[in-house]
This record gives sequence, structure tokens and C-alpha cells, in this order.
Amino acid sequence: LLRARQTKYNFAHFIGTSSASLEVKRRARRSASAESPVLLLGETGTGKELLAQAIHSASPRAHKAFVSINSAAIPEALLEAEFFGTAPGAFTGADRKGRTGKLQIAQGGTLFLDEIGDMPLPLQSKLLRVLQEKEFEPVGSNDVIQSDVRVIAATSTDLQAAIKRGEFRADLYYRLNVLPIQVPPLRERLDDLPALSEAILEELRSQHELSRAALDLLGQHAWPGNIRELRNVLERAALLSDDLILTEEDIRAAIGTFTPVERPSVSTLEPLAEETFAEARQRFDRQLIQSALAQCAGKVPEAA
Repeated sequence: LLRARQTKYNFAHFIGTSSASLEVKRRARRSASAESPVLLLGETGTGKELLAQAIHSASPRAHKAFVSINSAAIPEALLEAEFFGTAPGAFTGADRKGRTGKLQIAQGGTLFLDEIGDMPLPLQSKLLRVLQEKEFEPVGSNDVIQSDVRVIAATSTDLQAAIKRGEFRADLYYRLNVLPIQVPPLRERLDDLPALSEAILEELRSQHELSRAALDLLGQHAWPGNIRELRNVLERAALLSDDLILTEEDIRAAIGTFTPVERPSVSTLEPLAEETFAEARQRFDRQLIQSALAQCAGKVPEAA
């Protein structure tokens, strides 16, 4: 639940040269030099905590602690004490010496709030006060402690939809949404699969390599579990294969339930309102090229 340590990831660990990956890294690098909250949005398994650590590592706070806490992993009754700490004997069963909260542990550094969309409403209002007033009180104490933390939040929840359902405070959302970074799912950055696969196999200390057919098959799967699923598939395939070259059959067996990528279809050349012939042809050419690239998993020579 808690990791107060120096980070082990930097921007070099966010593998990818696709346009989507480069844009994420560009925005994340820009945010590292700022003190404003960062909101990382994206599906589970896309690498949001890795980016949070990379932002901290590149920030002026890198020499201080990076404290990570998952809002969905701690019982609601204990969350406030986990965040703010407790005064000695604050409640029945509390430590007689008191307990240091995560905000104090992260002083001078970064507090990473994972799955903030699952944070209970009462705690959301108190977190908002911390962000606005830069101060907080431990549970059971009247002492006001000045807060010096940089907050990075992440969620796979649609926060705007949660606001409409009354499950997330709009004012907290706007306070966190100063520097939003949308982390794309793997199916939107299939160009990165070769580099990602090589990096994962190297991390696993595996001598295996992917055949061309196996790599092509990776580009045809939608990866609902994103990079976490890719790592799981490659590790399983490497463990089960007797050969150092992983084949298409090895990968298909490791994937199990195959989810094909939805390919954009080339629409008919039906002219839009007041569209000239030249404009219609240009639109058709663009759609044709996009479709070919999608079918070839982003490989430009094959698409050409």
C-alpha cells in the first residue's frame, strides 16, 4: 500500500517512438519542472505509475521521497488516518505514540494517488483543502501541519462521468486537472510493440526472440490488459516454449482469448456538402492510407 523510496523508473523506461507515446513523454517532461498537480488518465496497465515516477525523477523534488498509495486498496475507515496520520490515542486501537501519515512522509517530495476515482467523498473534500491551503491536521489533533508535497494522481475511471453520478467532487477534479496527461492504450500505439516486446524479454532475462509471424500476431490483438497483459503473454510464451524463437503458435496459445483489433474501414467516396472533387479524392486517399497502416500494425513499408 505504501512505498516511500527513491523511484526506479525514468522517462527512458517509457518505451515507444509512436506519435502517441512521444506526445505523452513530451507533456510529462514539461510537467516535471512544474509544481502543479498532474492527472494521469488511462486504462489499467498502460504505465501510469511508471510515468508518475519518471516525472518525480526529473523534477527538483527527485532527492526527496516518492510516496505511492492506492486509494482503492485501503479500507475506507482507515484512509483518513493513512493520509493525515493520527495523534497519540486519537481513537480506540490507535497507536499511543501516534502515527505519521503519508502526507508527512512525502514532505518535500511527491505523493502519488493511484486510482483516485475510488477515493471516498469525505476524503476528497479534505484532500482539496490540502491542495488549496497547503496544510492539514492529523486525526485527533488540533495541530496544523504545513504541507509541501507535489501531488500526482492517476485513475482509470471516467471522472467526468463520476462527477455526474455524484461520486467525485467537481472542485477537486478541476484542482487536479491542471496538467492532464492521457496515457493511450496499447491498441493505439501498436507501432511500439517491437520495442516493448524486446524490452520486456530483456527485463525477464529471457534469451527468446519473436519470429516475424509472432510479431505480426501481436499487432492483431487488441490488448485489453495493455502493457501488463503483453508482459504476461511474453513471459508465459517464453516459459512454455522449448525453442528460443517464439512462433505465432506460441503467442496465440499464450494469449488465450484473442481479441482482434477493430480496423477502420475505408468509407465510400460519398461527397460531403459542397466538397470539391479534389477534396473528396484527398479525403479518400487519407482514409485508404490510414486503413493500410492499421492493417499492417503501423509498418510503413508494408502499408506502402
